[in-house]
Amino acid sequence: MTTVFDDLHSEHVAIVDVRSPAEYLAGHIPGAVNIPLFSNEERAVVGTAYAKNGNQRAVEIGLEIVGPKLSLFVKQARALGKPLIIYCWRGGMRSASMCWLFQTAGMDVRTIPRGYKGYRAWGLSLIAKPWNLRVVCGRTGSGKTHYLHELASRGEQVLDLEGLAHHKGSSFGAIGLPPQPSTEHFMNLVTQQLQKFMVERTLWVEDESRNVGSVSVPEVLFNAMQRAPIEKLDVPRNLRVQNLVADYGQASRADLIAAFERLRRKLGGDRCNQAIEAVSAGDMATAAELALDYYDQTYDYCLTKRP
Repeated sequence: MTTVFDDLHSEHVAIVDVRSPAEYLAGHIPGAVNIPLFSNEERAVVGTAYAKNGNQRAVEIGLEIVGPKLSLFVKQARALGKPLIIYCWRGGMRSASMCWLFQTAGMDVRTIPRGYKGYRAWGLSLIAKPWNLRVVCGRTGSGKTHYLHELASRGEQVLDLEGLAHHKGSSFGAIGLPPQPSTEHFMNLVTQQLQKFMVERTLWVEDESRNVGSVSVPEVLFNAMQRAPIEKLDVPRNLRVQNLVADYGQASRADLIAAFERLRRKLGGDRCNQAIEAVSAGDMATAAELALDYYDQTYDYCLTKRP
């Protein structure tokens, strides 16, 4: 029996988030279009009225704000050209009122049980399923991401956490990538990806720490990764240096120097200065060698901590 959650990532429906722009920005169902019932400022006004004068006065103020915008909401929703699935925070008054409006305008509309909060709970239950994980390990520069992409091209199930997080998981990890999502939205992206997969098949994932840049891997997934079998890539150091030069050689020298500065305490002052001088001179191979002195030692230590 299918549920509204099964249709969330179907190309045949449009998902509409009727929460405020700030709520949407913090995290939303991937692919959802924001048609906010209230702006950030309007939501604050209604919330203040509710706190001071109760529900009835808040509803009155809300109606005064929303009334002039009803036709715009209908035009925005109709322009999507598909049946709608709409949600607010808890499946309450905002989504119910917008659902009534769109149905009155003749559109095919459904709501999400318990709203965004219900979606988040469903997503966590999906992440917590007994996935048949296989974790790809390897020292920095081993080409773990390329290996995963090759597996995906052969039809394997691959969860690319670094790709979803827009970060490669090191001091250099954000270079050349878009801004990271919030941890909240990162979990939504993981949910979207897992919904495409089958639990009984092998699910490949790269070994990660609890945090990938500024976002956190869902705890239940991280713990499962720690218990999973590993596939270790054993790549000679000279090839790893070549890989790093290929990946970062065209990056901004200022960005590379800033990344080394963040490692100054761990690298040591002399090695950090040598690495910065190498970057400034365009000697990316020497810079990569110096970075590996630190990352290899860290990786070997972390590997000993795996069960």
